[in-house]
Amino acid sequence: MTVPLTLRLPSHDAEQPGQPPAPDRQLLEAALDRLEQGGGTTPDRADAEVLLHARDTDLDRLLAVAGALRDQGLTEAGRPGVITYSRKVFVPLTHLCQDRCHYCIFVQSPGKLAKAGISPYMEADAVLEVARQGAALGCKEALLTLGDRPENRWPVARQWLDDHGYASTLDYVGHMARLILDETGLLPHLNPGVMSWAELQRLKPVGPSMGMMLETTSSRLWTEKGEAHFGSPDKDPALRLRVIDDAGRSRIPFTTGVLLGIGENYAERVDSILALRDVQARHGHIQEVIVQNFRAKSATAMMGAVDLETQEYVAAVAVTRVLLGPGMRVQAPPNLTDAAELQLLVRAGIDDWGGVSPLTPDHVNPERPWPHIEDLARLTSEGGYTLRERLTAHPHYLREARAGAEWLDDRLRDRVLALADDYGLARHDALLGEFPSSLPSAAPNPAPAGRLAGLLADAESDPAGVDDAGWVELLGADGADLEELAALADQVRRERVGNAVSYAVNRNIDASPGLSPEQVAGLAAEAVALGATEVCAQGMPPAALGADGYLDLARAVKSGGVSHLHAFRPAELADGAARAGLPLADWLTALHEAGVDTVPGTGARILDDRIRALLTGGSDIPAERWIELVTAAHTAGLRSTATIVYGHVESARDQVRHLRALARVQDETGGFTELIPMPWLPSESPVPVPGARVATLRESRALHAVARLMLAGRIDHVQAAWTKLGMRGAQLVLAGGADDLGGVLLDGALDPGAGPEQGRELSVGDVTRLAAELDRPVRQRTTTYEQVG
Repeated sequence: MTVPLTLRLPSHDAEQPGQPPAPDRQLLEAALDRLEQGGGTTPDRADAEVLLHARDTDLDRLLAVAGALRDQGLTEAGRPGVITYSRKVFVPLTHLCQDRCHYCIFVQSPGKLAKAGISPYMEADAVLEVARQGAALGCKEALLTLGDRPENRWPVARQWLDDHGYASTLDYVGHMARLILDETGLLPHLNPGVMSWAELQRLKPVGPSMGMMLETTSSRLWTEKGEAHFGSPDKDPALRLRVIDDAGRSRIPFTTGVLLGIGENYAERVDSILALRDVQARHGHIQEVIVQNFRAKSATAMMGAVDLETQEYVAAVAVTRVLLGPGMRVQAPPNLTDAAELQLLVRAGIDDWGGVSPLTPDHVNPERPWPHIEDLARLTSEGGYTLRERLTAHPHYLREARAGAEWLDDRLRDRVLALADDYGLARHDALLGEFPSSLPSAAPNPAPAGRLAGLLADAESDPAGVDDAGWVELLGADGADLEELAALADQVRRERVGNAVSYAVNRNIDASPGLSPEQVAGLAAEAVALGATEVCAQGMPPAALGADGYLDLARAVKSGGVSHLHAFRPAELADGAARAGLPLADWLTALHEAGVDTVPGTGARILDDRIRALLTGGSDIPAERWIELVTAAHTAGLRSTATIVYGHVESARDQVRHLRALARVQDETGGFTELIPMPWLPSESPVPVPGARVATLRESRALHAVARLMLAGRIDHVQAAWTKLGMRGAQLVLAGGADDLGGVLLDGALDPGAGPEQGRELSVGDVTRLAAELDRPVRQRTTTYEQVG
């Protein structure tokens, strides 16, 4: 029987200063009634804000619903009654930071570190010593926590990195994560703060999971002097949300959460949780949401602030649970709440305690020691639940990875799964000493045999003689068959276009917001100054601009000094002609004269009207119209890319038919410069697509290889769409038939948001590294594949 809160706690204190007054009693009663009678319906924003005021017996009612939702989720996940934790060591890689958060005791100045005899960064030997001690105590996680980009603020940090041969703090994070993996077997959980898409990609091979607290969506706490995040460049809520979104695009199991009691109001608390819910709906990568309560620290700007009152905190945990639903794992740090009150957090719907260390302190909250794991197990049991150890990545991500999903880098996958049981929790019999850096390799795949071996031989000797059924069968290749298929495609790639990995330096501009000609010219000039040879413009200008919206943009790009404008997809070509009231051929001539040099062949999707309707809700142009438009562009002297979007509702036979259609256009016009296969991403779909799958890495590799073989001699360049595949996926298809990485997508500083892929920028260093790992050189090219320089 649940003991009412009023029998266990004194009357609650006044709510935190600055919070709105408690709502009218009838409003709270009505919100609780709707919650209890909702039958699983999630409260709206207004009700959620009201429910944050629940106290005493009202809080009992809220906790009952939240706890039931948690129990439902655990049952649906196949682990009824199980609350998890991770046995970890805490590695504070550096206490330096470029931010100035007013509540933080973790960050120190270089002077304080020097006075204490502490190096600006934790040296490798010290890191490994902590990791080895943790491994001896049964830990399986190494939490790497540090300040954000201290080299941007502190010369001593920059000097240390230079002296030790590291380009950046994140470069050192990656190096240390690799050392920890190889030398101790601990699995790094990386928590280095704000990261770009490219930095997330670089760290994924050594990080089974990563994390960064959102903390709050309150921009005023960041922009207003005296507030908690003022003067901290990395605490811009929009920037942090972009990091969390990019982690989802990168398929990284990601931990995030909110920090409560730092000056945010109740509406901002709800906004923060809903923002995380929205990101999770797009990508499904948020493995847990931490609800952390502020604790004032001495010697900080907020040392006099009031700690979050217990019932207020517990209500926020419960509202988080009801907003996020039964499927989300909700964590509360067990050391930030008194042991006597931990049962309230259990009742509020938490199902994870996070990382707990038997060795290292919580360096972020050093005044709050971790509970002993045995005590945490006892307290959990007293609440009616069993405590089980998990790994850094939560169980369902590991189960999906075992089934082929790309939550783990393929070079890391076996190492992580070796420590997991069949469900995905930590193996109790897995001692890290059993899993050194060189894990036992899987048994070699048998050589191809039977019909697939014959098809591979035919594809090598006479690809034109392979019929559609044969190509369909090759698209299903796996294991040794896939490796043979990729090797053959790579051989043909080498024979047709050589060994170099090509790339273009370009910038994308979204035409749909209707930037002024002066703005466009400025962006183009900046791109040229950064080394771009191409600007790509896509999107329909605002209808109010008429046909001139297209022509003025083209002229503005060229006035900025750009040598090549790659602009306007087939559907946009049709729209422009209609606005101008011109025949298509005349409109294409007008575009060419205004400065358009080539056109993107995107929007091809799959050239089947039934499939196109499913992917766009019926808003797309018909397949034959797409072919007509791109053919007309070629005839007008505007070459284009060719594309295919795969991995949704289409079959392998549909893929083959699509490639055949592209081949027919190429036979007629010779206008395609390259083929760009792109996996379909649910997060970028304009409409929900019932029954859609998500392309696996196996499917991506097979499609790129088959496309290379089918189109050899027709379309000789095959691009690895790195913004869709990720760096590792792009590298693997480059090893199996692709030869090009496309454009690097410069953001620039003038208006980084002008391109739809803001934040996803590839450096020439990234291109060089990816190619070098394949033992191949790089080559900068123009849009039409001429050599640059």
